[in-house]
Amino acid sequence: MRLTDLLSKKAIISELASQNKKEVLGELCQAVTQDEGLDPEPLLRVLLEREKLGSTGIGDGVAIPHGKSDEIQSIFVAFGRSLKGVDFESMDGQPAHLFFLILAPGSSTGAHLKVLAKVSRLLKDDSFREKLWKAQDRESIYELIASKDQDF
Repeated sequence: MRLTDLLSKKAIISELASQNKKEVLGELCQAVTQDEGLDPEPLLRVLLEREKLGSTGIGDGVAIPHGKSDEIQSIFVAFGRSLKGVDFESMDGQPAHLFFLILAPGSSTGAHLKVLAKVSRLLKDDSFREKLWKAQDRESIYELIASKDQDF
């Protein structure tokens, strides 16, 4: 499974407007649902509940918010970047700048974990994170993800 099969270009936000965790999650949910005819609110609630268990801010300026919901029938991925950074209660105490959102149906445990693992592997690469940080726009970000996606 490739990330580009789950990530539409419209679900990439090259400059998040959000200033806090809840706003980031809402903005990413909106990006994922805009063309799907889905209500973003139930998905946002799922993500906020997941964050109560522990932050999905993994450090190095990265957060991978994720959750499962019976409101959706397939896995959705969104990407957002904040040049200013957002306090995401990350493990290292630093602001998060790069966000990969993963939403999966309630019944898709295996697929959900595979996508989460793939995103985690991608973001461990310092040079890839740097390229995402420097990318000019949505198209450039998508192309970076697509080219790196082929390596896995």
